[in-house]
Amino acid sequence: MRHLAAAQSVPFGTSGLRGLVTDLTDRVCYAYTQAFLSTVAADSSSVVVGHDLRPSSPRIAAACIQAIRDAGRDAVFVGAVPTPALAYYCALRHSPGIVVTGSHIPFDRNGIKFYRADGEIDKADEQAILDAEVAVPDTLSPAALPAVDTTALDAYIARYTGFFGQGALAGLRIALYEHSSVARDVLRSVLECLGAEVLSLGRTDTFVPIDTEAVRAEDVAQARAWANVHRFDAILSTDGDADRPLIGDETGTWLRGDVVGILCAQYLKADVVVTPVSSNTAVEKCNSFRQVVRTRIGSPYVIGGMEAHRGTGLIVGYEANGGFLLGGDIESGSLTLKALPTRDSVLPMLALLAMARDKGYRLSQLGQTLPRRFTASNRIQNIPLNVSRTLIDTLEKDIENAAATMAPNSGDVTGRDTTDGLRLTFSSDEIVHLRPSGNAPELRCYAEADDEERAGGLCNACLQRISEKTLGAQIDDPVAHH
Repeated sequence: MRHLAAAQSVPFGTSGLRGLVTDLTDRVCYAYTQAFLSTVAADSSSVVVGHDLRPSSPRIAAACIQAIRDAGRDAVFVGAVPTPALAYYCALRHSPGIVVTGSHIPFDRNGIKFYRADGEIDKADEQAILDAEVAVPDTLSPAALPAVDTTALDAYIARYTGFFGQGALAGLRIALYEHSSVARDVLRSVLECLGAEVLSLGRTDTFVPIDTEAVRAEDVAQARAWANVHRFDAILSTDGDADRPLIGDETGTWLRGDVVGILCAQYLKADVVVTPVSSNTAVEKCNSFRQVVRTRIGSPYVIGGMEAHRGTGLIVGYEANGGFLLGGDIESGSLTLKALPTRDSVLPMLALLAMARDKGYRLSQLGQTLPRRFTASNRIQNIPLNVSRTLIDTLEKDIENAAATMAPNSGDVTGRDTTDGLRLTFSSDEIVHLRPSGNAPELRCYAEADDEERAGGLCNACLQRISEKTLGAQIDDPVAHH
């Protein structure tokens, strides 16, 4: 399997398999599914399969299902569903699963995520899949997709409506930026069941690569323009497969995902919070949690951190993209919110709306309760992974050059973190962090400061210097929020 993956340039990334659609051939998808079945899912008689709304996803799902059938297993096809909905259904059924999605990356790329019955596969599982021996037929013609089992979506909707309760959002007017999110209809169902009035905006059948960690300038402008035209209490959206939320306040200002994570953790009264090294340091400075654990970037690392602290109270995790993970069941009277240790977009949305309502706040006021730390992030796209790694390795070996490249006007370097890329803290208490993306050919930059404009400026200036001196690439303006 490893030889085929290398030959087709379809490797595992930070979280799942990713590659160009042209490289994700039926043969490759069939082989990866075979490897998954013979290793991670060896003892399972059935496998749940779903996909997002990318044009290439149904074809890839059909190849995966063919491999499942040829292995003598049952394929439970749940159709176009949010990734967390599939993961939740897998847990309910005690079955492994496969979801075809490229998340936020452009439509000319796609991917596959594999799930054990108890959650996402880990890095050891990835290695087992890559080491597996597979045999692919010389001719491969996947059958048409089977009928859709709607049980997964029904269970996912019931998870939230059952816990938050009818009327929990009554009186709220919520805008949905639907674009090509696979959750656009699910979100409407959940919100309306909870009593909210829902306004649909921006629906399209053309795939839109929404990245909740590096929001496009046009989406920033569009949300604010909609706020000037429509009266709403919040505007909600997700990335393509709906495991990352995009939450905007009544002014159409998108909240940063790591701030969303802190607020959601506070609402749930978490004891231990696990989050990547790139997340806003307000999580420590707010003093709301008994322990904060920092990890590498990517949900497998967050999940690993959560597992390592199991039994120490309510454990939650979140990423800077806003994806939220719940490590244990939450009991509230006779109601139970079941654990979902994979990225989810719906829980943080509902938690923030409920939190604002409980406090009598507008959504824009919630972030003001946290220490004043602002983060920004951006990326340079279409950079080969080896180029990004070489650049960061060079900077790590020369800290003076690193400081001059990353933040020349922020003072002396007072902290250096190489957990994931290179993250420098300066005497000004400003932070700049560079790392290669694990899912796409991108160099990402994260910055943090006590001022919103300053955070954006740090991020933009760092990437611009790298762009001009090293890569000759153009970058977009970054987005910074508290």
